[in-house]
Amino acid sequence: MKKSYILFTALLALLTISCGDKETQPAVDNTPAIPVTVQAVTDNNSSPFLAVSGKVQAANSAQLSTRMMGFVNDVPVNVGDQVKKGQLLVAINNADLQAKKGQVNASITEATAAFNNAQKDYNRFKNLFADNSASQKELDDITANFNMAKARLEGAQQMKNEINAQFAYSNITAPFNGVITSKNIKKGDMANPGQPLLSIEAPGDFEVMAMVPETEISQIKKETEVQVTISSIQQTLTGKVKEVSTSAQQTGGQYLVKITIDKTDVPVLSGMFATIAFPVERKAANHNVLIPATALITKGQLTGVYTISENNTAMLRWLRLGRTLGDQVEILSGLNADEKYITSSNGKLFNGVKVTIQ
Repeated sequence: MKKSYILFTALLALLTISCGDKETQPAVDNTPAIPVTVQAVTDNNSSPFLAVSGKVQAANSAQLSTRMMGFVNDVPVNVGDQVKKGQLLVAINNADLQAKKGQVNASITEATAAFNNAQKDYNRFKNLFADNSASQKELDDITANFNMAKARLEGAQQMKNEINAQFAYSNITAPFNGVITSKNIKKGDMANPGQPLLSIEAPGDFEVMAMVPETEISQIKKETEVQVTISSIQQTLTGKVKEVSTSAQQTGGQYLVKITIDKTDVPVLSGMFATIAFPVERKAANHNVLIPATALITKGQLTGVYTISENNTAMLRWLRLGRTLGDQVEILSGLNADEKYITSSNGKLFNGVKVTIQ
């Protein structure tokens, strides 16, 4: 019995030691590593770009209004319609102008008859005076009547020109080929002098209006080629500086710079916001850490990038971003110049997942 007890105790001890060895063995992670592509951080210590914000607008646009008051008879166009130069856009009731035009035409007819009669008398008395058959006083009176008749006829003709000019404000036509972008009036409304009625823009030609701070405006020159990035359509276009303002009196310390955008098939629309990168000299003390915008990861209000840890696992690093320079983004904090980040992967990345560099 005693031998059996000793044997049972020995077996129990061996079993305990065996179980303890199993618990202390580390778990093996057999998850396959995700192939990734990495890129080194670009440290641009002399960035050739000055980036400012701007807004796209049509190079040729117009806001149409009238100088006369009247009820609108017709507005045969709508927003988005393409129109040709000279096409009728707004018709305003011009019955009063028609009446004035009739009166002016009658005045011209009367003045023309009086002028013709005075001219005949003037020619007749001039010949009589040359033959000593009329006195100087008679010639002077006839000359004065002739000049007054001529002046009345010219005055009536100028009144007709004035009426015709007013007709142009009763029938608003397109000043150039374009697209209707806004419509602020409809049939039956009362049009008032100076009231915006329609807006029209010429498609295809665009420019960007940018505001440059006073510390940088001296470096901006006309005819300089620039990069225009429109984030809403994720496109970077080329342009050229057309105008540089020399006064900020009306713009609160910001100087207006106008950039023309080269013709493109990209669907640019007026009103889009843009970032303009000016190629200007920068001080060598400025260190710019740049990475492609496509490598960024956005989660809510946070933006980051995946890096590789010492254990060859993906590690999400949150960043503080600066300016957008073309397709590159400036990193203010979160990455150093000696680090690498993941640009693409063949699987879903998350914190701690094993990765292998392709």
